[in-house]
Amino acid sequence: MIPVALDLRDRLVVSVGGGSVATRRVSAFLAEGAIVTVIAPALSEELGLFAAEGAITWLPREYAGPSDLDGAWLVHTATADDAANAAVRQDAQALRVWCVDATSSTQTAAAVLARGSVDLPDGEVTVAVHASGDPRQARRLCDGVTADLADGRHSLQRVRTRREGHAGWVALIGGGPGDDRLLTRRGMELLCAADVVVIDRLAPRAIVEQLPLSVRVVDVGKRPGHHALPQDQINQLLVAEAQAGYAVVRLKGGDPYVLGRGGEERLACEAAGIRVEVVPGVTSAIAVPAAAGIPVTHRGVARAFSVVSAHEELPALPVRGDHTLVLLMGISTLAQNVTALIAAGHDLGCPVAIIERGCTPQQRVTTGTLGTIVEMAHTTGVGNPAVVVIGDVVRLSPDYRGD
Repeated sequence: MIPVALDLRDRLVVSVGGGSVATRRVSAFLAEGAIVTVIAPALSEELGLFAAEGAITWLPREYAGPSDLDGAWLVHTATADDAANAAVRQDAQALRVWCVDATSSTQTAAAVLARGSVDLPDGEVTVAVHASGDPRQARRLCDGVTADLADGRHSLQRVRTRREGHAGWVALIGGGPGDDRLLTRRGMELLCAADVVVIDRLAPRAIVEQLPLSVRVVDVGKRPGHHALPQDQINQLLVAEAQAGYAVVRLKGGDPYVLGRGGEERLACEAAGIRVEVVPGVTSAIAVPAAAGIPVTHRGVARAFSVVSAHEELPALPVRGDHTLVLLMGISTLAQNVTALIAAGHDLGCPVAIIERGCTPQQRVTTGTLGTIVEMAHTTGVGNPAVVVIGDVVRLSPDYRGD
């Protein structure tokens, strides 16, 4: 058999039978834009809903002969009556219309292959597997290959021809905090399709190092006191690469919308007419405390939390131990922020934790109180990247040593 992809959009498909197998196939035909007529005395619940909504035409009777196949591009049969299935096959063959008999892998000249897909901005990549006489094996193999693609075991890069006026796309992807395995599956799919990766300092670099050499990696990582590329130039870079026809991934640590300037980058791309997809990431504001055994909320301890950028002046914040404060990028300004919090009314005995290099094998947790944490941080030599957690939930950490 030669695998062939059929474009069924606006083409008539006749399906004989209204059971579970027909339901799966009709759903697939509709998803491809086909015009579907179902011939069956009774329908499954899902097919009944399709009929009620006008998504399919239902002829509530048995198959009546060749006239039922008039105008069909494809015929599908899946009834419990072997004679009826045989009649459909024979009539379709006489009319030279391809027919799929879902009840027999040997009596039909066409087959619907097991399918999987990876959806990319350039279009869907479809995996189809045919295992003669064994649809379960085909399904198992198809699922495995599709999972391999989604997990980044194969490059999904397209061979591109740069043409004036044919723009590429941009994906803003949150890479999660520290552990490369926290990158989402969708993020991995798009990363494997990228021509250009614009990477931050805290993005999952080990994954990027595994990409093909044909992928161009641009490091725009910001470090304390050193910005490799100002934000407006990063925006311009994303737009320029996409306008040149490339698939561009902007890979960040954490989540692109949690103090990651992802909103600015999306607006810049959209203003230039560039397609943008935002892939959420596991934010360090929640994941890093969790890795240290600190839930930002906990019944009876804390029922709300605030996440703030700590390298700027702190905004007005709740002054309660049951409202957790999570400070990002706050090591260089730790002393002044602690002073400001105490001046605002926070208790000197309020528990504090500093988690360095969270979600990595090098994670280290330093705990204390607002009255002691600055000295303890100096003594232990804490450094970036780190997340500061303030509130009663810190006492839940296995690293907490008491007030």
